[in-house]
Amino acid sequence: MKLISLKGIALFVTALLMIACGQKENNTTVVKTTSMEEIHQSLPKQENKEVTSNTSYKKGDHVPSDLVCMVNDAYMGGNKQLEVPFEGKMYYGCCQMCQSRIPQDNSVRFALDPFSLKQVDKALAYIVIIGNNGEVAYFENESNYKSLLAQAKEA
Repeated sequence: MKLISLKGIALFVTALLMIACGQKENNTTVVKTTSMEEIHQSLPKQENKEVTSNTSYKKGDHVPSDLVCMVNDAYMGGNKQLEVPFEGKMYYGCCQMCQSRIPQDNSVRFALDPFSLKQVDKALAYIVIIGNNGEVAYFENESNYKSLLAQAKEA
């Protein structure tokens, strides 16, 4: 019974956030109770999205940047994302909310390289799936990723 009510609450919050995603910016703050990836996966898919290939990526794989929502830091299952050109670089988002947030919010354009701990521009990063649910990490280059793997094997 408790599980059903938690699912019901999660669906209700998701529905509220879906409605908010389509509205113009306002002063209302929405408390996040589910992951952004879960919310965006529940949104209707854009009709013109192309599947780049039938290649499936898994945890540990390098993924092309156009298959990642850079706001949610998530591999989006092989679907090309919306392009967001900004300052001569190309970023990607999964919906209009993400598309509008990228130029406005510096924090979604940059990430920390887990190996070097340096700030990395997501548009220039080497992107790797690190989680079982499509979570990604951004590296300065492939060498940093391989160095992190080697370091993890030694530990």
